[in-house]
Amino acid sequence: MKNKIKPFLFILTIIGGISLAATVPQQNTQQQDWKAKNLKVLPKDISKKALDSIMHNFKDALGVKCNFCHAKSKTDSTKLDFASDENRKKNFARYMMVMTDSINNKYFKRHLERHGSFAVTCATCHRGQEEPAVTMPTTEKNMGMMPQKKGE
Repeated sequence: MKNKIKPFLFILTIIGGISLAATVPQQNTQQQDWKAKNLKVLPKDISKKALDSIMHNFKDALGVKCNFCHAKSKTDSTKLDFASDENRKKNFARYMMVMTDSINNKYFKRHLERHGSFAVTCATCHRGQEEPAVTMPTTEKNMGMMPQKKGE
């Protein structure tokens, strides 16, 4: 039971953070003048605080740092160019965002309506790892369902 509750609480925390970040008013003029560049999936008018919150949630869900998806700046190699599409993982992340949104809207729309949070997030599969673990349960009940190699 505890193992089932932990992922649920983690997902709720992520969604809660995103929701909170989206509702907090911008506090200084630097944030008010800020405008995101090269957004293809997220809303073009997203606040800096909301975008940062979402990016930190992605980072935590995959157990990575920002440079996992964002390319280095061409003018200053100590900084990242967040608008650049040079890192292929950034486009893959966009694809995954569309995929999870599609899954949530197709299969978990009632969950969103009832709980105000998504049922499927990056953390659902990644669980803090760059690559999601792909394993089949090995209980006796489903062993007959496991794919067999030829010759076995």
